[in-house]
Amino acid sequence: MAKCIMVGCDLHDRSMLLRIAVDRGPAVTRPWGTDLKARPAMGADLRRRAAEAGASRIVFAYEACGFGFRLHDELRAAGIECYVLAPSKMERSAVHRKRKTDERDAQRILELLRGHVLAGNELPSVWVPDLQTRDDRELVRHRLAVAQDAAAAMVRIRWLLKRNGVEARPGAEGWTEKHWAWLQELAQAGLPWGAGAALASLLRQVQWLWSERERLDAQVETLSQAPRYAPLVAALRRWKGVGLLTAMVYLTEMGDPGRFENRRQVGAFLGLVPGAHESGEDDDHKGHITHQGPSRVRKVLCQAVWSRLRVVASERTSYERIVARNPQHKKIAVVARMRVLAVVLWHEAMRAKQSSEAGKVPA
Repeated sequence: MAKCIMVGCDLHDRSMLLRIAVDRGPAVTRPWGTDLKARPAMGADLRRRAAEAGASRIVFAYEACGFGFRLHDELRAAGIECYVLAPSKMERSAVHRKRKTDERDAQRILELLRGHVLAGNELPSVWVPDLQTRDDRELVRHRLAVAQDAAAAMVRIRWLLKRNGVEARPGAEGWTEKHWAWLQELAQAGLPWGAGAALASLLRQVQWLWSERERLDAQVETLSQAPRYAPLVAALRRWKGVGLLTAMVYLTEMGDPGRFENRRQVGAFLGLVPGAHESGEDDDHKGHITHQGPSRVRKVLCQAVWSRLRVVASERTSYERIVARNPQHKKIAVVARMRVLAVVLWHEAMRAKQSSEAGKVPA
C-alpha cells in the first residue's frame, strides 16, 4: 500500500502549526508563517518529506477561518490534497476546551485525517465554492454589512437621545423626512455642544451609509442579471416576499443547488433542523435548531416569511395552524415556515437551472 503524508494544521492570521505524520507513524511538529514566502516554502517542504518517505500522496486539512480558501487553492494547485473542516461539526470534549493549545488543535485535525485516510471515516469538511461564487459573495455580503452598519448607527442615535432626555416629537418617528429634519435641528441647537456634535456625526454616517447602500443595490441588481443568475433569480422572485436581495443572498450562499440531494440536506445546511439528544434508553429529545450554516440566509428567509404572512393567505393559515398547537412558541412557527420556504426556493432554483442548461425558459 502506498504511503501517505498527513498534515493537521492549526491556522491563524500570521502563523500556522503543522502536525505531520506518515501513515500511522509518529507525528512531528513544524511551525510556519502565512506570508507569501512561507506558504510556498511549506508546500515544498511537504513534497520533500513525501519524497524522502516514499509517499505518493499528501493530505492536508485545516479548520475554516478568516483566512478563507486561499491556502486551500494554493495547496491544490501544488498537487496537495486539501480539506477545509467545519468547526461546528468537530466534536470537542470538556478536557479539550480546558486544555486548548495550537499543538493539540493540530493533533486533533491530524487524527481526523488519519481516520478518513486509513479507515474511511467521514471527514467534517465544508463545500469549497468556486472563485466566481466567492467573488459574488463578497459584493452581496458587503451590501448586507452596510445595511447592518446603518442600523447600528440609528440605534446609537436613539440611545444618545435617551441619555439626554429627548423624546421624539409626535408625528416625527420612523425615520421619515420630518423625523430627519427634527434630528438635524437637534444637532444644530437642541442639545448640549458635545451631544450635538456626536449626533451630527452619527447623522452624517447614516446618510453616507444609506447612499452607499443604494449604490450597492444597483451593483447587486447588475450581478443578478448575469446569465448564471438571471433565470434563477426570476424563478425565486415569483414567490411573494422574495425580493431581489433575498434571492441573491440565497443563491450566492447556497452555491450550486445541484450539490444538495434532498430537502433534508438543505435544511441541515441552513441550520434550520432541530438538534437531537438521545442516550441509552432515553427518548430522542428535539431541541432548538442547530443554527449551523450561513446566518445571512436565515435572516433573509425570516424577513421573507414575515412579509409573506401579511400578503399570502395560505402562508398565514399554515402559520396559525402551528401556533394553535402552542401559542407561547410563535418563533417555532416562523422557523417552520422558513424551512419550508428554503426548500421551495431550492426546488425552484433546481428547475430553473435545469431548464437554463437545456436552453429552455422555465414555465
